[in-house]
Amino acid sequence: MGFLLLITGDPNRQKYKKHFKHKYLIIKDYQKMKHIKRLVWEIIPTGTPLLKKKCNRCNDSNLYYSSDRFRLNSQKRYIDVWLIYRCIQCDSTCNITILSRTKPQLINEELYQRFSLNDKQTAWQYAFDPDIASKNSLNIDFGNLEYNIIGKCTSLNDISKQEESFIEIEIKTDFEFPLKLTSLLRKGFNISSAQLNKMFEKGIITIQSSS
Repeated sequence: MGFLLLITGDPNRQKYKKHFKHKYLIIKDYQKMKHIKRLVWEIIPTGTPLLKKKCNRCNDSNLYYSSDRFRLNSQKRYIDVWLIYRCIQCDSTCNITILSRTKPQLINEELYQRFSLNDKQTAWQYAFDPDIASKNSLNIDFGNLEYNIIGKCTSLNDISKQEESFIEIEIKTDFEFPLKLTSLLRKGFNISSAQLNKMFEKGIITIQSSS
């Protein structure tokens, strides 16, 4: 039995397409189709991505991890805010600029409070933000980023028994990062790369983006 897999709610504005080699089957008005099995997968990273930067202290590493802590400095009429990173080898610190010479009245009061309290969610948002890395002339390393899927996953056994010919998976995440679709499907369906590739080759699975 074959089925059409619909991917919706892409968190990265279709960025995953460059990671996915299979063609997309375009079907108009699929929302009107009957017998669709709908799943919602929330992607929860287990940590923040690393930052690519040569360590000037140990010279053995070019990767830093986020400490989830902010540094604030007030000088006269301006405030600077940094996110503190540490070398994965020697633990030396590196400050990544979040706000530079910013007038206090221009900073949202709630956001400033989160900076002061080292709010973890706020630190993660900035750690995942490619614009912050670019602003500091650095690059984010997503290579070893792991995540969990929260929601109802399914297995090959479930797929073989289901009555529906279509599966719609809505992807949700609070953070922007390159989400490789094949890895996501392997994890969600609990299958190997060989099994997934064979399902594509035999036409058991066909992928369609929602846009």
